[in-house]
Amino acid sequence: MKSTIPSPCFILDEKKLENNLSLIKNVADQAGVEIILAFKGFAMWSAFPIVRRFINGATASSVHEMMLCNEYMETKSHTYAVAYKNTEIETILKGSSHITFNSLSQLDRFGSMAKNLGVSIGLRVNPEYSDVETDLYNPSSPTSRLGVKSENIKVDLPEYVEGLHFHVLCESNSFALEKTLASFENKFGHLLPHIKWLNLGGGHLMTRKGYDTDHLIKILKDFKAKHNLHLILEPGSAFAWETGILKTTVIDIVENGGVKTAIIDGSFTCHMPDCLEMPYRPKLANGYSDSEKGAFKYRLGGVSCLAGDFLEAYSFDQPLSIGDEIEFLDMIHYTMVKTSTFNGVQHPAIGIQRKDGSFDLIRAFDYSDYKQRLS
Repeated sequence: MKSTIPSPCFILDEKKLENNLSLIKNVADQAGVEIILAFKGFAMWSAFPIVRRFINGATASSVHEMMLCNEYMETKSHTYAVAYKNTEIETILKGSSHITFNSLSQLDRFGSMAKNLGVSIGLRVNPEYSDVETDLYNPSSPTSRLGVKSENIKVDLPEYVEGLHFHVLCESNSFALEKTLASFENKFGHLLPHIKWLNLGGGHLMTRKGYDTDHLIKILKDFKAKHNLHLILEPGSAFAWETGILKTTVIDIVENGGVKTAIIDGSFTCHMPDCLEMPYRPKLANGYSDSEKGAFKYRLGGVSCLAGDFLEAYSFDQPLSIGDEIEFLDMIHYTMVKTSTFNGVQHPAIGIQRKDGSFDLIRAFDYSDYKQRLS
């Protein structure tokens, strides 16, 4: 089957997605909370008919994500953006059930409009705690542009503010959430009697093996009972965690300075930017991220002309040859949503491996997709 799938190609496993969705729904039901999909982590709308069987909400961070939610999740979105433009705010409000403002100035600027349109209004705050160690992905630093610090809320919030929102976790466990809630209560607890809902953001990686979902359910139930609040979680990674691969093919092998590099028809720069930014080192279906485990060692190089478009050596049990497939695992969340066509590199095709073993090619990309992003 895989030999007939185009390369490069993102391949979503339908059964694995359903397994994640079933677990997420179980947590939501047992804890009595609302868990919605964050498009910034997973926006493969061809899979939304599957998602809608388990959950019925999503969060958007832009007017385009809001429109995608309306069209393919078939519901209004919970919307948060760092800032809203005058030219977009009315459209966003009409397509949103909830809107969260990132600053007091934006709340002051657009809050009355949101109230008049019947949208539930929230404010993002910064609890100044996070377990995220990579600065690029840490939104809770004292100088962060994301959310309002407690010292800047001198008086109570306007009466039309119905919720608060924080997002400080990234692929974290329930104990990190517990510590975040403690910091949040310390800084913003005086506001809780005056709101109806609290959005705990994303980063709750409840579908990862070893995650303590019982502990998550307990702290959610306890916090909800203590403050009589509707709780909302909006993970991105948890929905699509370990649900699919990026299939690539070796198209050349070069050797310089004693280092062999297998050039693939994909690109870390264009298709897997977290591998360079995080940096995140993906596992392979057939190969080892430990360069010493296999007998044959190769650096993996992308097809773009960026000098840094490569990952340091992986190892293999057999020597690589042109035409060999390299499958990068866990490439569905926070990967497809970040791709680019830099250098004119072809975007990977997108497909779904169905439960019955068949493969549905959802979309293939060509020159027109590259051209139409430019002018």
